Amino acid sequence: MSLESRIMTDLKEAMKSKNQVALRGIRAIKAAILLAKTDGSGKQLDEAGEIKLVQKLVKQRQDSLDIYTKQNREDLAVIEREEIEILKKYLPEQLGEDELKKIISQIVSETGAVGMKDMGKVMGMANQKLAGKADGKTIASIVKTLLS
Repeated sequence: MSLESRIMTDLKEAMKSKNQVALRGIRAIKAAILLAKTDGSGKQLDEAGEIKLVQKLVKQRQDSLDIYTKQNREDLAVIEREEIEILKKYLPEQLGEDELKKIISQIVSETGAVGMKDMGKVMGMANQKLAGKADGKTIASIVKTLLS
């Protein structure tokens, strides 16, 4: 089932159950899909594109959450936290740090990276291999520790 059809089904369920939190998150995804489909590029939204789209929405909410927390705006921070939880339901299972270290150390040995100068090469392969399974910040921090 594509993300769009899953969203439509979940949207109907959220409307029936009058779940305002779920409605906000699902409507955000629906709007982002609509924007991606009508951006004029003519590209179809594939599964990888759908994952990137939802990850982008989660990152936007995370950035807003950080700002609201720093400014002691708990009322707005709660809304962002709730939306992040809803959005994460549409992402694949995130890998744990131990699993990430194993995969990234394997990539380091495959590429023959020896220092920080090879970080770009490792990051490229890691981002490609771990797309949707981990966020870029976590991958970058693990690569830095392994290469330094």
